[in-house]
Amino acid sequence: MAGRYGSQVMTMTVTNTPSADLAFTNLAYCSSSDLRQFSVPGSDLFLANVADSFILSLCGHGSIRDGSIALNAIQRRHARVSTGDMVSVSRFVPPENFELAMLTLELEFVKKGTKSEQVDAALLSTQLKRKYTNQVLTVGQKATFEYHGTNYILTVNRADVEGQDQSNGIERGMLSKDTYIVFEASNASGIKIVNQREAASSNIFKHKEFNLESLGIGGLGAEFADIFRRAFASRVFPPHVTSRLGIKHVKGMLLFGPPGTGKTLMARQIGKMLNGKDPKIVNGPEVLSKFVGETEKNVRDLFADAEQDQRTLGDASELHVIIFDEIDAICKSRGSTRDGTGVHDSIVNQLLTKIDGVEALNNVLLIGMTNRKDLLDEALLRPGRLEVQVEISLPDEAGRLQILQIHTNKMKENSFLGTDINLQELAARTKNYSGAELEGVVKSATSYALNRQLSMDDLTKPVEEENIKITMEDFLHAIYEVQPAFGASTDDLERCRLNGMVDSGNRHNHIYKRVMLLVEQVKVSTRSPLVTCLLEGPSGSGKTALAATVGIDSDFPYVKIVSAETMIGLSESTKCAHIVKVFEDAYKSPMSIIILDDIERLLEYVAIGPRFSNIISQTLMVLLKRLPPKGKKLLVFGTTSELTFLDSVGICDSFSVTYSVPTLRTEDAKKVLNQLNVFSEDDVESAAEALNDMPIKKLYMLIDMAAQGEHGGSAEAIYAGRDKIKIAHFFDCLQDIVRF
Repeated sequence: MAGRYGSQVMTMTVTNTPSADLAFTNLAYCSSSDLRQFSVPGSDLFLANVADSFILSLCGHGSIRDGSIALNAIQRRHARVSTGDMVSVSRFVPPENFELAMLTLELEFVKKGTKSEQVDAALLSTQLKRKYTNQVLTVGQKATFEYHGTNYILTVNRADVEGQDQSNGIERGMLSKDTYIVFEASNASGIKIVNQREAASSNIFKHKEFNLESLGIGGLGAEFADIFRRAFASRVFPPHVTSRLGIKHVKGMLLFGPPGTGKTLMARQIGKMLNGKDPKIVNGPEVLSKFVGETEKNVRDLFADAEQDQRTLGDASELHVIIFDEIDAICKSRGSTRDGTGVHDSIVNQLLTKIDGVEALNNVLLIGMTNRKDLLDEALLRPGRLEVQVEISLPDEAGRLQILQIHTNKMKENSFLGTDINLQELAARTKNYSGAELEGVVKSATSYALNRQLSMDDLTKPVEEENIKITMEDFLHAIYEVQPAFGASTDDLERCRLNGMVDSGNRHNHIYKRVMLLVEQVKVSTRSPLVTCLLEGPSGSGKTALAATVGIDSDFPYVKIVSAETMIGLSESTKCAHIVKVFEDAYKSPMSIIILDDIERLLEYVAIGPRFSNIISQTLMVLLKRLPPKGKKLLVFGTTSELTFLDSVGICDSFSVTYSVPTLRTEDAKKVLNQLNVFSEDDVESAAEALNDMPIKKLYMLIDMAAQGEHGGSAEAIYAGRDKIKIAHFFDCLQDIVRF
């Protein structure tokens, strides 16, 4: 990390430190007149960049001549100069947020091989901060330090500035009273460091506080708080506290939930936030090998570094984080696979041994992620193993707003967002969108804005960046384009009511109102998390259209329709799995509606025999009575034209309430015809009488047939209101319908 340098670079003569005791201060010395040139504005600090190698704090001394700078032996060696040499020196002004969050120092004796010494890290840290606070330390820099009468050489191995990435620059920062100091010593040095954790106030995190949004995590504040309490709270305290409490640290956690909700992101960011070894990230299938025993060895190798640290450093060992993505790929329930090799069983056994075996490690945190928690071996989930299990579910409206803010933050900073953008409205519109899907929405909206600036006739034409503006309309197009996996199947629902919903009489209106009361009951009641409703009636009476309309009008985030037409040719077991998955997906949404359309078709019912699928029947009866998880609410609609059959197999009893959707009476048909406005006023009455006891679906088919005219080509004029259906032709078409 670079600071701001003064405009003047001086060339000064190197001389010795004025006295031996000053050599242990890690300061450089110059004359009082030269000192003023290194003053840091707004502070009482004097900092100099010496030979572009390191930053030293300067102090005035009367014995130093103007134009000279006094460096001790280690400083001269690091700058590669000798007394009498000329060295470049310039003022250094530290940038903002320059305080060190963590500092790693290696200890060695000035006189090597003379003795063995036990060093209390807590006391050494306190004394070091007292003498070196506000000094700038650079990775690779060495300093001499006297502690309890013994002279040590300190080497800076790591210098992390809070909240800043130093991967592209020099690692340096200013020591403060809050800096977390870790001391290291080689086995051959003769130095044994004790009380290491207490020296750092047991601070295992790089940052004093967390801003999840700055880490790219939105909508997961409650989940992170739960993880911190259960997995990290005990590690914040010194080892003796947990020892006196008689507890062990959590060694594993499992993040599970729908795809795209941020499980992998959270695991990676947790690994980055910890003051430990860089996390090892393993995709489940990567550990598998075709060679016998190689897979188990790969699992053991993941823990090898942690085992070595545990043996050599004990409680002072750093935390080793191992992240298993898609852990269900390798840790399936033992005995569930039929590959004949038993490799998956061996992996589970090996992993259990490493996490919680005889030689269990206390410096390991295993983080597993999966979309299918149900596939994992139960032994992995008990306390002592992956005991912290946190569901990363779909974000709520506040969470979606945070995620949208994260993904549009740079656009806003660089003035690419239009003034009409309303992120609050977008968050409200994107119900049941996962974090990944919201990112997809932002990308899609951006593509619309970028495409406006391109000309397909000349792609080499220069683009004016200031004209790029992402508008609210772009986002609305993107929401239509990027559909959530756990959202409402709006297109499927609209297909179920191609003619819309018209006023078809008091009886139909009454049923609609009663069903909407069920929707309200599911929304507000704490005693009815599951409500089921069966709509029965003759074929074509509008049952499916009614259920689809309720699904759309309910404004529930998850609405899915299950029909036989989507499962043509599938086996019974595959159909059951499909139906179960729809219910499982519904359990991930706060409020859901499932429409089981034509249940007799789902059951493969045939009147001759009769024959039906008992497996699917039993599956439906179980699902219709199974309560959703806590905090989730589900409304299930079923439609059928074979009420007697469903009653005989016991499915009717699985529904809370049943409504009969009738065919149209004459007065009902008249209302529908008046709204369609395709007959002359004189013909409406006779047409309505002919349609008595007609299912509404057949009515629409008949009207469409008659609207074509005797010779065809009349439909456009009739539906536009310029012409009317001839009543004689209507009755001719009616004769063609044999059954209704």
